[in-house]
Amino acid sequence: MILIVVEHDQGALRKSAFELVGLGRSLAIASGARLAALVLSAAGDDLASELARYLDEVHLVRDARLDPPRAETVTRAVAHAAQTLGADVVLLPASRAGLAYGPRVALRLCGSLLEDVTSVTFEGDTVVATRPAYLARVSATVVAKAKPVVVSVKPGAAPIAALADTSGRVHPLAVPFAAEDLRLEPSARQAVVKGRVALEEADVVVCGGRGLGSAEAFERQVVGLADRLGAGVGATRAVVDAGWRPYVEQIGQTGKTVTPKLFLALGVSGAVQHLSGMNRSGVIVAVNKDADAPIFRVTDYGIVGDVHEVVPALAAALEGPD
Repeated sequence: MILIVVEHDQGALRKSAFELVGLGRSLAIASGARLAALVLSAAGDDLASELARYLDEVHLVRDARLDPPRAETVTRAVAHAAQTLGADVVLLPASRAGLAYGPRVALRLCGSLLEDVTSVTFEGDTVVATRPAYLARVSATVVAKAKPVVVSVKPGAAPIAALADTSGRVHPLAVPFAAEDLRLEPSARQAVVKGRVALEEADVVVCGGRGLGSAEAFERQVVGLADRLGAGVGATRAVVDAGWRPYVEQIGQTGKTVTPKLFLALGVSGAVQHLSGMNRSGVIVAVNKDADAPIFRVTDYGIVGDVHEVVPALAAALEGPD
């Protein structure tokens, strides 16, 4: 059996959920295995019902102890579901949460872990995957030596699934949480910027670098343009280290990996650590006054110029003719 673990936010399934369904379908067809999805929520009936429009079997763990989600409670729920349902492969998103609980699930199942992969296939009964290595300069092939196999999949690595011909069924699943799963209590939850799409979900990302010069300029140029485009806001590590933007917006090796249809890099030099987090975007456009900036090596369109002059011109063009 192939079990998909889906993530959701603010009462909506994340894009990664539909990507995993598409990947799970192709694996199920190739192996002849049964395909199911797992929803973990304090109240996820609507989420499970929506997911049932894409596959035959959805299992819902509805428990108040999953709000807020903790790595410990999610680990317990996923491991219990995999054991109860007899899953040989567990697919989960390579989100920050997935990268936290994925290794714990693999350890608890005494199985294999294929982490942060971009493709998954079967070679006979063996699960084989590819993943970027050395700051995405090469692609490594990794092979699971033991089952069950826990696989975390990079965002954007699989196409979004289409609706199924018929709706599936939702099955409730109880999880025996233990007191040790609740030892850590989150003291605060990060506020969500209302009206702006989450960085991982965005089809368009506007990212700013140190070349903006100040936090005020970042807000004016990057955030202003992102608001016009309905885009997600990203930042380089230098910007985050300077305190201009929160860590949640950092893109790169030590931040988030994004794969939007359009990526706008404003005042970004293009350090290799940053490129590893965005170089799989659909179309990359960069603005930098340094014609030799490394960012231009990966761009589809490059503008050599002062970002403080180019961005207002872009914004004016978006307004259209008077």
